[in-house]
Amino acid sequence: MSARVRAPELRGRAWLNTGGKVLRLADLKGRITVLDFWTFCCINCLHVLDELRPLEQKYADVLVVIGVHSPKFEHEKDPDALAAAVERYGVHHPVLDDPELDMWQQYAARAWPTLAVIDPEGYVVATMAGEGHADGLARLVDDLIATHETKGTLHRGDGPYVPAAEPDTTLRFPGKAVALPDGGLLVSDSARHRLVELGTDGETVVRAIGTGERGRTDGAAGAATFSEPQGLCLLPQQVAEVCGYDLVVADTVNHLLRGVRLATGEVLTVAGTGRQWRSTVDDHAHDALSVDLSSPWDLAWYDGKVVIAMAGIHQLWWFDPIKRTAGMYAGTTVEALRDGPLDEAWLAQPSGLAVSTDGRRLWVADSETSAIRYVENGVLGTAVGQGLFDFGHVDGPAAQALLQHPLGVCALPDGSVLIADTYNGAVRRYDPASGQVATVATGLAEPSDLVLTADGAVLVVESAAHRVTRLAPGALSAAGAETVDGPRHRTERKPMDLASGEVVLDVVFTPAPGQKLDDTFGPSTRLVVSASPPELLVEGAGTGTELSRRLVIDASVPDGVLQVTAQAATCDADVEHAACHLTRQDWGVPVRVVDGGAGRLPLVLRGMDAG
Repeated sequence: MSARVRAPELRGRAWLNTGGKVLRLADLKGRITVLDFWTFCCINCLHVLDELRPLEQKYADVLVVIGVHSPKFEHEKDPDALAAAVERYGVHHPVLDDPELDMWQQYAARAWPTLAVIDPEGYVVATMAGEGHADGLARLVDDLIATHETKGTLHRGDGPYVPAAEPDTTLRFPGKAVALPDGGLLVSDSARHRLVELGTDGETVVRAIGTGERGRTDGAAGAATFSEPQGLCLLPQQVAEVCGYDLVVADTVNHLLRGVRLATGEVLTVAGTGRQWRSTVDDHAHDALSVDLSSPWDLAWYDGKVVIAMAGIHQLWWFDPIKRTAGMYAGTTVEALRDGPLDEAWLAQPSGLAVSTDGRRLWVADSETSAIRYVENGVLGTAVGQGLFDFGHVDGPAAQALLQHPLGVCALPDGSVLIADTYNGAVRRYDPASGQVATVATGLAEPSDLVLTADGAVLVVESAAHRVTRLAPGALSAAGAETVDGPRHRTERKPMDLASGEVVLDVVFTPAPGQKLDDTFGPSTRLVVSASPPELLVEGAGTGTELSRRLVIDASVPDGVLQVTAQAATCDADVEHAACHLTRQDWGVPVRVVDGGAGRLPLVLRGMDAG
């Protein structure tokens, strides 16, 4: 840019992780500051938290990361829920609570997540949308250190982070649970990076599997490590006997599947490389230990294999523990709600799985669309839910019912399904026979999973209360349910005014410093465009290799959402053993068709927008 831009002052409702201190830009003078605009429901935002951790450690004396929490869901505006999320996800830097998105607008953020880099003199020098910026960000920080040390404007020292005290509880933000054959319960104690076995009372600790420290070490129960584990899946006995372990764990932040031998508690890695998936969509079977995964969140045994809720890329995958292979099962990686054949359907951060008692239907908690989806006969359908930006607490006919970011499902013997309606703090029930949704329990603290025990009881993993609770007897009866007509919410993002007729879509991509476009294995870029409703686009939908495309907008459709997916392959430049990278991002761009609207739609593909 030709003109330097002063960073807007930091203002919000409250600060976390500062020991009560209110930070101003003047307090950060002389330091390199990265503002991370995030919201705690968003898996891409959670990926960025993990990407920033090594940078915060490497540059601890010159770099300050500040999370600016910019909520999507109503529940995320609750300051207590934000404080819990900061602890849950191990956020070890100051966080500014920005419930009305004032800072989001001041810094012109357009997507979750967005990073803004402020130099030691208080100027915005770069913005980056999406995830995958660690390498480029490190190079930028190195350049800023060199520049400002020469100028004498870089000041080294301790940062403003002040850790909060952690209460002493048996569990800490448990994620998922599974009933064991002996009547006990195994729980993923996510924030403490371990598994905990509870006795038949659901409270007494029998043993822990994992040290409780973040890591990815295999071995004995007392030496193994996990990183924010979530879903658990018991294998059928005959499968376990062949593959040599009884349980599969979704080791979420490690991007791995781990196997556990229950008799000894021994842990081994069974799928994943530990690298996050940044590749192209295919329908091939891959060696399970050579394929990259992306934030596996839950698991279920369905159709003769382990199905994985791959939250990080909005898909379902499969894993065969006997053949030791894995591959894609449903979804295209586009984040949205669309039903249809498994290879054409769209999901949005699937986070909970359950199989009907007859084995025919796989229920899916599709959290970002606040929807309950299902797989049956090779097709993905929707039972409850309306889209990425519609949510609430409304019972009644399923077509009108609303949920708020559900994370868990539990199939009941009568064919109905219980829903851990996480951000509503409720347990809901959908009955396919009647097509109705009802509320069976409220007042829960972020329920994230449900378990049906052998004796017919239902246990709730009440994550933000750090415990497992039991649904009251009779809650599942007709008399125990209630019909709630609560609030309806729609996340309103300011639409872009577009002209009808011809519009040029330009996706701007700038490789990170030290990288160049790589066409070794074919075209280096790819662009996929669609619209909701489809009628919005007269021309321009489909897949191509150019990052610029002519669209034709229908004047008779007043508004809608353009779904754009772009990717670019790069490699390190002028390096003997160059590493390859794939940059990919999805946008849902709300548009309004008006006279005098713009004739060009520019988007930035995770590249650096230098300031």
